[in-house]
Amino acid sequence: MTNLPVSASATRQPNGLPDAFFDRDAQTLARDLLGKIIRHRVGDLWLSARIIETEAYYCDEKGSHASLGYTEKRKALFLDGGHIYMYYARGGDSLNFSAQGPGNAVLIKSAYPWVDELSGPASLAQMLLNNPDAQGRPRPSQKLCAGQTLLCKALGLKVPVWDAKRFDHEVLLVEDVGPAPGHIIQTTRLGIPHGRDEHLMYRFVDAAYALYCTRNPLRRGQVEGRDYFFLT
Repeated sequence: MTNLPVSASATRQPNGLPDAFFDRDAQTLARDLLGKIIRHRVGDLWLSARIIETEAYYCDEKGSHASLGYTEKRKALFLDGGHIYMYYARGGDSLNFSAQGPGNAVLIKSAYPWVDELSGPASLAQMLLNNPDAQGRPRPSQKLCAGQTLLCKALGLKVPVWDAKRFDHEVLLVEDVGPAPGHIIQTTRLGIPHGRDEHLMYRFVDAAYALYCTRNPLRRGQVEGRDYFFLT
C-alpha cells in the first residue's frame, strides 16, 4: 500500500504506555495521544493504527456520557485514568480511555493504518478483511480507520470484550513510537446535539493526517481563528 508509514525498527515486542500516562487532564491526554499507536493482537498478528483524531470529554459538560450520571454501563468513565470505555455508536463499537478525574475521558475518533516490522503487510491485510465497504470490497487503506466505529472494526475491538477493562499489554496497548505530530488542529467535536455544549473546542487532529480523519477541519469554508486553531 502507498502512503503508509513504515518504521525501520527491528522486530520486537511492543512497549505499552503505563496507566499513569492516561491519568491526566482530558484535553492534555487527547493531544498527547495523537501520533501514538494502538496495537491489538489477534492470533499471531498485531493489528495497528496511528491515532490521528481525538475528542476530550468532561463530566461537567453536557456533551459527555458521564454528564448523564453513573451507571454500571458507564462505570469505566468514573474509574482511574487508563480504563477502557467502549459503547455502541450507530450500531458500531467505539473506543474511549478514561482520563484524570471521575467522568472525564478521551474518545479515539479516528486513526490511520500503521505498518512496521511488528505489524506488517499481513496485519494490514487482516484489517482490510475486517472492515470492507458496504459492497464487501476492500476500503482504501487511508480511510480504513477514518471514524470511531471503522477504527474498532478494522482493529477487531469489541464492546463485550474490552469495556471497563485495563490494558493487557499482551493483547491490547497504546505505544509511543515517535515522533510526535508537528502541528495539531484544535476544533469543535462532531455529532454533539444542539444545546449540549457543541461549541467547545475539544477535538484534536494531527494536521498531517487531516484529510483522513472523520471530517477534515481544514475543508473549504472553515476559517482559522474562528472554526479551528493550530497548536504546535
